Formats: sequence, C-alpha cells, structure tokens
Amino acid sequence: MKISFVGKGGSGKTTLAALFARHLAGTTAPLLADATAPLPVGMPAPLLAGTTAPLLAIDADINQHLAAALGASEHEAVLLPALGDHLGEIKEYLRGDNPLISSAAAMVKTTPPGRGSRLLGVGGANPLYDSLVREVGGIRLAVTGPFATEDLGVACYHSKVGAVELLLNHLVDGPGEYVVVDMTAGADSFASGLFTRFDTTFLVCEPTLRSIGVYRQYVGHAREYGVRVHVVGNKVDDASDVDFLTEHVGEDLLTWIGRSSYVKAAERGTPQPITALEPANRDALDLMRGAVDSGTKDWATYTRQAVEFHLRNATAWANDRVGEDLAGQVDPDFVLGPTAVDLAGRAG
Repeated sequence: MKISFVGKGGSGKTTLAALFARHLAGTTAPLLADATAPLPVGMPAPLLAGTTAPLLAIDADINQHLAAALGASEHEAVLLPALGDHLGEIKEYLRGDNPLISSAAAMVKTTPPGRGSRLLGVGGANPLYDSLVREVGGIRLAVTGPFATEDLGVACYHSKVGAVELLLNHLVDGPGEYVVVDMTAGADSFASGLFTRFDTTFLVCEPTLRSIGVYRQYVGHAREYGVRVHVVGNKVDDASDVDFLTEHVGEDLLTWIGRSSYVKAAERGTPQPITALEPANRDALDLMRGAVDSGTKDWATYTRQAVEFHLRNATAWANDRVGEDLAGQVDPDFVLGPTAVDLAGRAG
C-alpha cells in the first residue's frame, strides 16, 4: 500500500510519518501466504506471518526532516543522495524500451508507464534503489532533496517532487508491502496529480482552527477523486482536544496521538526503540496500520487518474516544453498492477 502523510506545516506530519514507518518496521506482517493462490509472473508471494513487511519511506517535503526524524544526524542527512538531482537517471531507467516515449528527455513528471517500461517493486534491488535509497534507522529511505540556494528564483520545488511522482507511477506494491511518503505541507500536493498516488492519506491535524482549515481545504479537493483520507489528531492533551477534533472532522477522525515524552526525547537527540513509545500511542499506530491494511487496490482507477493528469499537464505546459504531443505517450491498453509485470517487466 502507498501511504501519504499531509497536514499543516508544523502539525507533526513528519514525526508521525517516521513513527508509522518505524512501527511498520518493528512489527511483523499480518498476512498468511496462500500456497494455492496463483500469482502473476514476477510478483512476490504473500508474506508469511512473522516476517517483516517490505517498506520504503520517501521524503517529498520541501523541508527535508524525515531522515532526522528516523534518527540520522545532520551530517548524515546532508549526505543522502537526492532524487531531484538524478531526475535524468530516473527517467532513463524507467523508460526502458517503451516505444511510445521518444527519449528520456521527453518524459515529464506525469509520464505514465506502458509496455516496455521498467516497473519497480517496494523491496528488492535495482539500479535506482542501489544509487538513491539508503538505510536510516533501519528504514530504507529516499529523499527528494532540499530546495537549494541555486534554485532560488529560478526553480519550482514541484520539479524535484516530480521524481517521486514518476517513481510512484511505475511502482507495483504487493500485499503487505508499504510505501510511506512525507508530503509537502498544506495543499501544495495538488499542484500535480501526486495526491492521487496513494491508497491511504493520513491528514495530521492539531486541535486548532488553522489545522482544521487545512483539513477542509485538502478534503474538499481529495474527495472529488476518491482519495481515501483519515484524520489523525496530534498534540492531543485531553478529552477537550478530542471533542474539538470530533466536532470539526466528524467520522474522518480515525485516532489521535497524545503528547509524548518519547517524541520529545527523540527531538532532543536521544531516540529510543519504538517499543518505548507510550502504549496509547502504539495503539493509535496499530489502528492506522489496520486502516491501511483494510483498504483495497484499484489499479484501473490508479492508472486512469495517472493518464488524466498526464493529459492535463501535456496540454497546459508539457507539450510546449518538450516540443511534441505527449498524449502519444499513453498506452491505452496498459493498466498498472500485478498483471502489468508480464507486459512491462519488474525492474531488476
């Protein structure tokens, strides 16, 4: 499942993304393998209970703090390879030998996969992961990269996040596999179709009117596209905070995280094992995982929305920038998903 964390700046979404990723890494798969079920060629078998689920975390926020939240030092975080600095390499690899894409330079952030494209899995090795993914605090992490001084006044951060959109458009996740993405704050993710690339979106909401305002704005856009949104309250002190959130978000409130000495210690540079998290907050993370696992994959809709936003971007700006009609990149008979591995090929 692909999971995003969104919310107002300062709401704690990066902290919760890190907590959730560490929780997934510290617990075992809830699924039992069904030896009788046929599997498409190239897809992994369902996980055995007791094994750790494949997990990939991605920092797609303009403020790059997920590595630090996972336990990296400032020096270690700075040295992480940035997806945004390797966009050409990413395009060249994902293009594969797709005959509809004239060149890697003709690929844009919304270019969908088709027959001949290389598809990615959550786990396993491939050249992109080998060069761009690093383990931080026991979590495999890829980072978009910071908005650098040389970008000021001449670049848009969404061009960097475009690397994440391309990866997610080409990523086939199987049962019990997780991709956790820390997104840009507020409604910035609506600048492209990136907000539709997730099976579950956790909107982190403080018990404040400003945070509720971001919730209303986000949900107003997301629901038009069937995006599955759960609100997770954060920095909750008492029952009045829960009542406030319930009053304003209603049934969208899935659970909440209380003030945490565990989180405070981590933010002061003394991280502890995830098992030291307060029991009530661990229960909240369990509820979140349950909400993710109860979701269903709709690969046809996922592919249709990718194509929709690609055609929008092509008409709005990409055709002029590239110098060709990018509608021709759409493979009308291709649907991303397990069966697409036979048509395109899982990257390796």
